[in-house]
Amino acid sequence: MAISLSVVLLLAIILVVLIRGGSIKAGPAIVAILFGFFLASTGMAGDIQRFLNSIASTINSIRF
Repeated sequence: MAISLSVVLLLAIILVVLIRGGSIKAGPAIVAILFGFFLASTGMAGDIQRFLNSIASTINSIRF
């Protein structure tokens, strides 16, 4: 839960920066948000979640 909330927060910040910087306009941003919303209700949501979890665990296992 903490990882998915962090990813959502990070993506929201990136989206706001892109909109404010003029790299992406409000229309395409809304489409991207709606795409993500509807993608979350499909059968691919579980696969995407597992993929993101594996990336997070890989990053977490890196020792400096």
